[in-house]
Amino acid sequence: MTQTAVSGSADTAHHTLAPHEVVLLLESDPRHGLSEEEAERRQQQYGPNMLPQTKGSGLVMRWLRQFHHPLIYILLAAGAITGLLGAWVDATVIFAVVVVNAVIGFLQESKAEAALEGLRSMIHTQARTVRGGQVRQVPSEELVPGDLVLVEAGDKVPADLRLVRLAELRADESALTGESVPVVKDETVLPHDTPVADRRNMLYSATMVTSGTGAGVVVATGTATELGEIHRLVGTAETLATPLTRKLARFSQILTVGILALAAVTFAVGTARGEPMVEMFTAAVALAVGAIPEGLPAAVTITLAIGVARMARRRAVVRRLPAVETLGSTTVVCTDKTGTLTENQMTVRAIWTPAGTVEVTGSGYTPDGELLDATGDRAAPDANTALYWTLLAGALCNDTVLTSKAQHWSLVGDPTEAAMAVVAVKTGLDPAEAASSHPRLAEIPFSSERRYMATLHRLPDGGHVVLAKGAVERVLDLCAGQMRAGGEVAPLDPAAVLAAAEELAGRGLRVLATAMARLPAQHAEPAAFEPGSLPGTLVLTGLQAMLDPPRPAAASAVQACHDAGIAVKMITGDHAATAAAIGRQIGLLPDGEPGGGKPGGRVLTGADLAALPDEEYPQAVEKATVLARVSPEQKLRLVEALQARDHVVAMTGDGVNDAPALRRADIGIAMGRGGTEVAKDAADMVLTDDDFATIEAAAEEGRGVFDNLTKFIVWTLPTNIGEGLVILVAILLGLTLPILPVQILWINMTTAVALGLMLTFEPKEAGIMRRPPRDPHRPLLTGALMFRILLVSALLLAGTWWLFEWELAAGAGEAEARTAAVNLFVAVELVYLFSCRSLTRSMWRIGPFTNRWLLAGVGVQILAQLAITYLPAMNQVFQTAPIPVGTWLRIGALAAVAAAVVALDKRLRHRIM
Repeated sequence: MTQTAVSGSADTAHHTLAPHEVVLLLESDPRHGLSEEEAERRQQQYGPNMLPQTKGSGLVMRWLRQFHHPLIYILLAAGAITGLLGAWVDATVIFAVVVVNAVIGFLQESKAEAALEGLRSMIHTQARTVRGGQVRQVPSEELVPGDLVLVEAGDKVPADLRLVRLAELRADESALTGESVPVVKDETVLPHDTPVADRRNMLYSATMVTSGTGAGVVVATGTATELGEIHRLVGTAETLATPLTRKLARFSQILTVGILALAAVTFAVGTARGEPMVEMFTAAVALAVGAIPEGLPAAVTITLAIGVARMARRRAVVRRLPAVETLGSTTVVCTDKTGTLTENQMTVRAIWTPAGTVEVTGSGYTPDGELLDATGDRAAPDANTALYWTLLAGALCNDTVLTSKAQHWSLVGDPTEAAMAVVAVKTGLDPAEAASSHPRLAEIPFSSERRYMATLHRLPDGGHVVLAKGAVERVLDLCAGQMRAGGEVAPLDPAAVLAAAEELAGRGLRVLATAMARLPAQHAEPAAFEPGSLPGTLVLTGLQAMLDPPRPAAASAVQACHDAGIAVKMITGDHAATAAAIGRQIGLLPDGEPGGGKPGGRVLTGADLAALPDEEYPQAVEKATVLARVSPEQKLRLVEALQARDHVVAMTGDGVNDAPALRRADIGIAMGRGGTEVAKDAADMVLTDDDFATIEAAAEEGRGVFDNLTKFIVWTLPTNIGEGLVILVAILLGLTLPILPVQILWINMTTAVALGLMLTFEPKEAGIMRRPPRDPHRPLLTGALMFRILLVSALLLAGTWWLFEWELAAGAGEAEARTAAVNLFVAVELVYLFSCRSLTRSMWRIGPFTNRWLLAGVGVQILAQLAITYLPAMNQVFQTAPIPVGTWLRIGALAAVAAAVVALDKRLRHRIM
């Protein structure tokens, strides 16, 4: 259902119309609002002001979907075949693995379904609306286009509104647009192409009013709002398979075809030789069972689960298991600025007075830091100096309240004013004590027209003082002089002040000017304190320059990503100059890079992106490192463009506006503390400390996860291939099977659990973050690794046949010879396991005893082999028999040969990764 203006269309640009035109278009009244009858009629016509609940898959379909995978098909077939062969214990284990995988996938997918519900909850609030001339409190769901809504500081905006009147109104739109500073609102008509972040005459659903009051006409509800558009983008954004799942799917498909082909060849050749069809079918089943890596799904699940636990210890909570590995293959990290790379806490970084500039240390609202002059010495704001009055004006001409609880500082009010209050506290000037000793008598509130605020105070000596702060140009208009370092007044030098302001702005800082004036008692009547009395009466004291500062570890984390070959791109809704300044501080841009965007440059704006031809868009996005003033739709297109150039994209964010891109990215990463519920629900991973540096740690863990999975596959495949080849050779040559199907199951299941799974606990190798990201097109197994797998498979084939025939020739029975063959397979797997702990280095370089889990698994496997060899009950079930010491010596010698050959191959191919 489309919800739009009564007489308008879905494309109506209400920010381009004057207030009275919007009122006429919506057939409303700017004072009395809609009548109750008309509101009820429109409610029936347009429906509730809420986002629709998207229908997801049913529980049954979601459960069945967990089994839709080639490898799962193989496992189900293996379980059925194993059951037909009478090995119900092994069949039960196989089916248990399948069910555990399905349960984990089902639970993870169920959590992901909460993303759209998070969006819907964003607009559940109460609204004050005028109906029939009476102010009423109604649920936000009952609002309709044309309703007149009243808002004040602290209100959540319940729908998209065109402002018709306001007073000192500001709104925090960071969750929707990424703008770090509250937006000053007015009623001015704006051009059609004005982006959402710059539409000062509009209020948007789910944003917050931080100060002032206003009234607006509802122009869009439900899905027609900007929030509704994001809801649509989240609902339609495709959730991609991760690099790991794509590679495993391809690997499983190839494995499925190979196993079926070998089984068919075995059956066809045997029957062609005149062998009984039932025996050949049994042999073909034996080959299939041998070739199936039953332990692979369990290894994947356990490896990812271990990765989840390791990441949780490093403050990254994973919501979807495959996401553990995705960071390890990431080639580009697209990160939001506000609250992700920065503190999301405005901080004064420099103060200029006619005596010079002092730098301010510390960041955020915690008042830790000091002021340093040009020589690096601490600057003390002595009474009646220019620095003192600059700090006092910022602290008292201020409506923000700072509070501290359990060493955590927070604010109620405007972040810009909070920054001025905090810098005062850093010098020992307590705003609360100053307000008590300098009581406010009157004020001229900030407005978008005046662009300054002024207050009148009584001094402790009985005199009065005017304090003002605001835009530099507007405060200069109020001043006739400027204060020298010691407090003396000198003639105003506007050029010097503007030059200082320009230099600070060039650093990406937001600059505000402060001024003061002592007044005689007869001129200090509050009733006479009005805007018209100020021009030409004040003395400029200085400039305060502030910025939402980078997180302390952001620069080092960005550098670590660069060292690992991972590109970092800042994508924000903030201004280009501000974004570029942060980019320079954290190493995304060189110091000389300008803040303005230009086609082909490293800093681009949303307008630049919109103007790019489609054929130039992907290349420009790939080159750029800072993208500012970007809308939610553009964030989504940016991610898609990078993916089109074969990048594996990680997207970080915390706002509602980030949700579509978070869902579309290969891995979405949300902020746990400052992030909205919408962003968390749309993401694959949540950072509990909101620190970009945690991404580096998570990427390291992700690379370790992929390494360990690769090691397991390289270790387990030779056994499966070797078993299949042994069966195939026996059928082709018409010989006795050296190993039986039940023995193959024993080898596969026990070694996978006792030996192979121990590789999932393998520590990360040194230098893992100095390697470049994996090529997305690179197969799961490289040519060099496939050669090693086939080499070990050939060694198993040759060694098994030699040992089997040797034992028979030496007078051993078939049971003893097969027992020797079974133990040879396990022995080669055991020594090969130590080699697979690193695919490039010898086990002696990484330390043979650094994985205690592996040593414990080896001990368990040895006991298991002794049991199947010497326990009568095991001999009866698995058709084995005790073997003498001489056979064990031959098994050990063959295993040693295999280990030596693999070590030689590794040495010759030390660059296989």
